[in-house]
Amino acid sequence: MKAKILKFLRERDGFVSGQELCRELSVSRTAVWKAVSQLREEGYRIQAAQNRGYRLLEAPDVVTEAEIASRLRTRWAGRPVISLRETDSTNNEAKRRAEAGACHGTLITAERQSAGRGRRGRSWDSPGGSGIWMSLILKPSFSPARASMLTLAAALAVSEGIRRAAGLETGIKWPNDLVAGGRKLCGILTEMSAEPDYINHVVVGIGINANTRSFPEELDGRATSLLLELGSPVERAAVIAGVLEAFEGFYEEFLKTEDLSLLKDRYEKSLVNMGRRVCVLDPKGEWTGTARGIDICGRLLVEPDGAQELRAVESGEVSVRGVYGYV
Repeated sequence: MKAKILKFLRERDGFVSGQELCRELSVSRTAVWKAVSQLREEGYRIQAAQNRGYRLLEAPDVVTEAEIASRLRTRWAGRPVISLRETDSTNNEAKRRAEAGACHGTLITAERQSAGRGRRGRSWDSPGGSGIWMSLILKPSFSPARASMLTLAAALAVSEGIRRAAGLETGIKWPNDLVAGGRKLCGILTEMSAEPDYINHVVVGIGINANTRSFPEELDGRATSLLLELGSPVERAAVIAGVLEAFEGFYEEFLKTEDLSLLKDRYEKSLVNMGRRVCVLDPKGEWTGTARGIDICGRLLVEPDGAQELRAVESGEVSVRGVYGYV
């Protein structure tokens, strides 16, 4: 009920009468008053005026279930939302919930992760109260071989969601890092539980440096945040809602063909590697070339130095970085 009240208050410029809230929510005036009191305890400034009702004056920057749900305009993505104060990692929590029966579209968020992870087992710094740490549970019916492409769709969704919610244009470093000003802003980790021909579940984990003001020494100069790029804090719940709305649309585009053919052009417009020389860190031997885009399976197409034919690089096999730096 708190989410519905917040949604009503947020969508009105002025007051919403208690009578209207009671009618729309099918609850008593006492129930509305109790919910408003709880919201005030959580940091919301809600004005109450006799014969006029309630008006939202200020909302805290929180990633609670009510705050996120009040902003969502999706059909299934983020329905439901499960918000935690702390967990080891939202991906781990999402996998546990998926195995216990959580439905397609369930979103797990946390204020802090004690053991956040990135690709290839790297740790991910996850301070409390400033970042966006979330994982979305998917239960698709397509082949397990196609699941890795969801990582690229998620990167595109994060870029679009940030643009909608915060007005910041970002780029994608293949396959799934979001960058701004040449520094990393967001990482995405997709994990799957599957049989040879059947997916049990896919978990798409997204970590966004939102209102982070500083980074550990080892990340200084290589990481950035929305706050640092914009010069002011963002509403994290608004960013989460924007990302989920974009992802729902891109996911449904993906389902039409079960590849990236309908998303390829949009992805390449955001691809910071496009047309640049890259170093492919292959266990069989490093090599350099020029990135020419992606194929419909999400592989990076690279033209090796001194060669005419393109080579398709699999994200699960190698890493790619710029010849002279991260990008």
